[in-house]
Amino acid sequence: MIDIQVKLHDRYSLECKVGYYVDRDKGENEFRMNTWFFVPHSLDINASTYPKDAFYRDLKSNVRLITPIYTLEEIARGEWTPFVFLEDAFLHLVADGTREALGFYEYQIKMFTSIFKSALRGMAGETIHHEVESGERGEMVDRYVEYVRLIVKRYRDLKAIVDKPGIPREALNYFSFGDEYLSNLVEFHTFKLLDGLKTTDSRCYDREVKSLLSLVRSEIDYKKQNGYLVADPKSKDRNRTVIYRRGMLKKYAESDLFLKASKKRDGVLVEQIYYSIAAGLSMIFATVVAFSFQKKYGNFTMPLFVALVVSYMLKDRIKELMRFYFAHRLGKNYFDRKTTISMNERVVGWIKDGVDFISERKVPEEVIERRARPDLLEADNRNGGEKIILYRKWVQLNPEALDEYSQYDIAGVNEILRFNVGSFVQKMDERDYELYVPRGEADYGLIMGDKIYYLNFLIQLLHGEQVEYKRYRLVINRDGIQEIQKM
Repeated sequence: MIDIQVKLHDRYSLECKVGYYVDRDKGENEFRMNTWFFVPHSLDINASTYPKDAFYRDLKSNVRLITPIYTLEEIARGEWTPFVFLEDAFLHLVADGTREALGFYEYQIKMFTSIFKSALRGMAGETIHHEVESGERGEMVDRYVEYVRLIVKRYRDLKAIVDKPGIPREALNYFSFGDEYLSNLVEFHTFKLLDGLKTTDSRCYDREVKSLLSLVRSEIDYKKQNGYLVADPKSKDRNRTVIYRRGMLKKYAESDLFLKASKKRDGVLVEQIYYSIAAGLSMIFATVVAFSFQKKYGNFTMPLFVALVVSYMLKDRIKELMRFYFAHRLGKNYFDRKTTISMNERVVGWIKDGVDFISERKVPEEVIERRARPDLLEADNRNGGEKIILYRKWVQLNPEALDEYSQYDIAGVNEILRFNVGSFVQKMDERDYELYVPRGEADYGLIMGDKIYYLNFLIQLLHGEQVEYKRYRLVINRDGIQEIQKM
C-alpha cells in the first residue's frame, strides 16, 4: 500500500509524506509513483529555463522508517509496550556496561520518544477532534491528561536504575535528552490540542482548559527545576536558543529512524555503451567516405583532402545526433538517479527517480480526464498550452531487511519530499491587482485584489494491482503558496 499526505511546509515549500507499506507475503515489494505537474505557460517554465538540475535543486528528500504505532493508552498501561524494551535496555546497561549496551540503551530511548510523539499526535490531533462525538470529547481529554502524566512519570522513574556510580556519564546525558524532548512534546501537542478545541468545540475548551494548562505548567516547572530551557515571553533574542535546542533534540531523537541514502546516476553503464555505439557509427561513416575517395582519386589528391575535411565535420555532427537519439531512448527506460537506502550497512532497498518535460499527447488519457480543465483554459491552451512535467519514482523494498533491524514491527518506509516553488514565482506579476467598483449612484472607488496562479498536479500511486489517483491544486502568487486544495 502507498499512503500520501500533502501539506504546506512553509510559504514557498510543499511537503509530501509518502508511506510505502510492505507486504510481507511477498519477497521484494515494488512501488511506483508518477506525478504530472501542469504549469501555466505564462510562468515561462520549460526545458530550457528549468532543466533537470534546477528541478532536483528544488526537491529535497529524506527517507526514514515508519514509526511503530501505539496508542497513548497502550504505552501507559499495556503489558507489552515500549516500556518493556526500554526498561530491559536500562537494566542491561547496568549489568553489562559495555559500549554495545550503551548504544542499545540510547537506541531504545530514541525509539521510545519517537513512538510517544506519534501517539501524542494521534490522540491530540486526530482522535479527540475527529473520532469522538462532541459529548465524549471531554472524557477523552481527561484520559489524554491521565495517560500523559503516567507515561512521563514512568519514564522519569527509570532514571534511578542508571543514576549509580560506575555508569558511563553519557548514559545520564542520553536520559536527559530523552526527558527534555518528552517534555517539549507534551507542551507542544497540548497547546495544539487547546488551539483545536478553541476552534472546534468551545464548550469543551471552557471545561478542559484549566486541566490542560495545569499539565503544561507542570512540565514547564519540571524543566526549570532540571535546568532545561523554557520559552520566555520577554526574551530579547526571541527565544532563538530555545528554538535551536528544540530542533537539535528533535533531530537527535529521530536520528535512528532515518535511513542512510546513497545517490548516484542511474543507467551510467548502458549510457556509455550507447554513446560508444554513436561514436563507432560516426567513425564508420568517416572511414567509408575516406576509403571511397581514396580508391577513386588516389592518395594525396585535392578531392581526397576535401572529402576528409567534410567527413570529419559530418562525423562529429553524426556522433552528436546519435548521442541525442540514444539519450532520448535511454530516458524512456532509465531514471536520472538511483538512491540506495540502508541501515547498519544492510541494504533495505532502492529508490529511482526521473523528471522530464513531456508533450500532452504522451500523457495517459485517464490523467487528462482527471485534470478536468475548465472550458476557458481549454480554449486558451490552443494558443499556449500548459507545460507538463512528469516526475517518475520507482521504489523497491526488502521486508526481510526491515525485520532484521528492530524488535518493533516496522510497517515500511516513509519518504518526505519537499518541493520549493521559488523558481515558479520569479516571473509572476505583483500580487496587488487594482479593481474599480461603483459606490452609490455618483461615485466609484478603487479596491485591491490578489493576482493568483494555479499549479495543478496529479499523482498516480501503483502497488501490485492497486492503482490510485490524487489531484491537488496549489494557489500561488508572488508571495508564495497561499493554499493547497485537494480536488
